[in-house]
Amino acid sequence: MYGYFLCCIRRAGNSCGGFSRSSLKSLAAAVIAACSLGCLSPAAIAANPEPTAFAGAWVGALGAGASQLRLILTITHLTSGEYTAALNSVDQGAVLPVEAVTSKDGTVSFEVRSVGGLYQGKLDDSGTGITGIWKQTGVAPQELTFKRTSTQVTAAPATASGPTEKPFTIPLDTLVPIAPTAFAADGQFHLVYELHVTNMGSWSCALLGLEVTGAGVGSHSLASFSQANLEGMILQLGTKSAEKSRLAPGASAVVYVWITVARREDLPAALRQRLSVKLGDYPEALDLQTYPVPVRTDPIVIGSPLKGGHWVAANGPSNTSGHRRALIPVQGRAMISQRFAIDWVRIYDDGKTYHGDPLDNKNYYAFGAEALAVADGVVTETLDGVPLNVPGEHSRAVPITLENIGGNHIVLDIGGGHYAFYAHLQPGSLRVKLGDRVRRGQVLGLVGNTGNSTEPHLHFHISNATAPLAAEGLPYAFKSFELQGQASGINAAVDLKEKSTTQALALPSEGEVVKFVVTR
Repeated sequence: MYGYFLCCIRRAGNSCGGFSRSSLKSLAAAVIAACSLGCLSPAAIAANPEPTAFAGAWVGALGAGASQLRLILTITHLTSGEYTAALNSVDQGAVLPVEAVTSKDGTVSFEVRSVGGLYQGKLDDSGTGITGIWKQTGVAPQELTFKRTSTQVTAAPATASGPTEKPFTIPLDTLVPIAPTAFAADGQFHLVYELHVTNMGSWSCALLGLEVTGAGVGSHSLASFSQANLEGMILQLGTKSAEKSRLAPGASAVVYVWITVARREDLPAALRQRLSVKLGDYPEALDLQTYPVPVRTDPIVIGSPLKGGHWVAANGPSNTSGHRRALIPVQGRAMISQRFAIDWVRIYDDGKTYHGDPLDNKNYYAFGAEALAVADGVVTETLDGVPLNVPGEHSRAVPITLENIGGNHIVLDIGGGHYAFYAHLQPGSLRVKLGDRVRRGQVLGLVGNTGNSTEPHLHFHISNATAPLAAEGLPYAFKSFELQGQASGINAAVDLKEKSTTQALALPSEGEVVKFVVTR
């Protein structure tokens, strides 16, 4: 190990066994391989009664004097009972993956395959030292002793709070999991998607701004967001931060992007994103341009899911709706099936969804309304028998699971990879069964208050799979509807127009009051 590192690192420009200075340096960013530790022997258990005896930091050194290489062996005890380990060559700024960690009769061994190394050592009776031999291809065996330590010895490169010179690449991984399909609403056109960002670097990364343009030559800017704008668009995953636009090393975030253009002609065939970022304390802002993202302009056109008027698009399409940001991991993948979902509640002229006792479902205007097939299709999923909830924020008739979160529900395959989801229906009201073929306008069931629901309403969305949550939500357009007004919330002030206006091939936005026109 000592001689090998000297040749590859200290003698600039030379290489040994195919490892150059740059390739060894790149190992510092490698993912540390998982490795297991066998059961401790009875002798070792007697000396180290805790099963985590090997966990922690151990310091050692190869060589002496100016050529000495300081080493830190860090062993982590996992929940499974296994161990992972990493070997930090402090003076060279390289963290090497350690593999095949084992122990038998108090002897500890591990491999560092990236440099052809093998270590075997004996744990002392006090559990504070390991004495052994380091062997490496092409290098004479050397004694190597590790002592347990609580002091963190850090390599000089790790203490830096930013790059010292302009990096040739920006250490961000960006991904748009599902490309946007443009849709019409509010007399304009909208592009809605998420940008997932992971900081793969060693320094914090502040997102200073985001500009979205068309991907073609000479394309104009579609939208520009400052860092302050981004603060309201970002969700950091697994953590809470006062500055959401600043990602710590290894941190991930989702940027919820909503772009609006005035005319269909302004929609690009593909879009590009330019992120302005700041790495640690490096003084200059750096620009990152992502790969182009295709744009579709063909949302599916559907009929009405309900009939009659005074239906409010509660939690409807907007960039701040709860549905919009419902990123939910199911079976190991996080998706937003409800990206364009609407909770259809029905209001009286005074804006209230009920009259009389608010704890009685029958007093709600939406209760018992007929849910209609929005297109010809095939029933691919149903659930019935979930009892009604008593209206209220924390009143659920049954414990909520992934299976019953939509209460009594129906899913229709309406073709082209589109699935229509109807949730919270009354128990015993379903008029269809699995495999049935239905026609547009056909009654499927009655609006109720079941599953994860606070009051009678119809939750409706379109997605790309039959699973209620394990799917990506897709935009759609109603063939036509009448816009009657705007509600500021559920059971809140409502502005009803004297004369409604007909909207065609559009999707209602959050809070709009709609009258459905049912056509066969």
